[in-house]
Amino acid sequence: MRSRGRGIRNLGLTLALGAWLAGCSSPPSPHGAAAAEPVDLTSPTQVGVSDTVGAAPGSPDAQFGYRFRQTQPGSDRFTFYDRDVSFYFRPTPEALHFQIENKQDRVIWIDWDRTSMLTPDGATSKAAHAPSTYRERFSVQAPTQIRGLQRYSDYVFPIEYLVDPGQSDQQVHRPLFPEGDTAPNYSGREFGVDLAMRIDNQPRTYSFRFKVVSVLPR
Repeated sequence: MRSRGRGIRNLGLTLALGAWLAGCSSPPSPHGAAAAEPVDLTSPTQVGVSDTVGAAPGSPDAQFGYRFRQTQPGSDRFTFYDRDVSFYFRPTPEALHFQIENKQDRVIWIDWDRTSMLTPDGATSKAAHAPSTYRERFSVQAPTQIRGLQRYSDYVFPIEYLVDPGQSDQQVHRPLFPEGDTAPNYSGREFGVDLAMRIDNQPRTYSFRFKVVSVLPR
């Protein structure tokens, strides 16, 4: 693992389906806060999250590559849909990328304060997403509105993975999976997200689980 000097790619992340880019709604921007002590960026951290248009998930210079499978609900294309919403996922070592399409002509919401993640270590964590910051990790996270017939792209990772960025406004965090010498230890691990939403003024949680199928040297 290593630091990568990239700023946060806020929203409208390109997820492999380029035609889905139009009409993405945007989450709220993070608020400023007092400066903190600098972080040692030589430690295993990730600055923001990169785009996901590569043929294989992960960094181009990674020692190991991951292959993932969606196990709940099962899908070989990392998709799920019902009459109200459709989901597309792209797991990567950095984070779990996703896109939601609101299929009906009315507003729906993502309730981030009730959204949680199953980490690769088997723990349950609150979910961080693109606007999340280290300074506000204990604060209430504003919900995200998705207007009728619109699409929204974002990514999630465990909020405990956020790292103090010092005086920077960047989002610094541990990646979801390492890509160095310890990567083979994660073969067979499961992880996932429980996305809490509000649809037709009713709470609804969509649970998704993924598995590391293989970790191979590059």
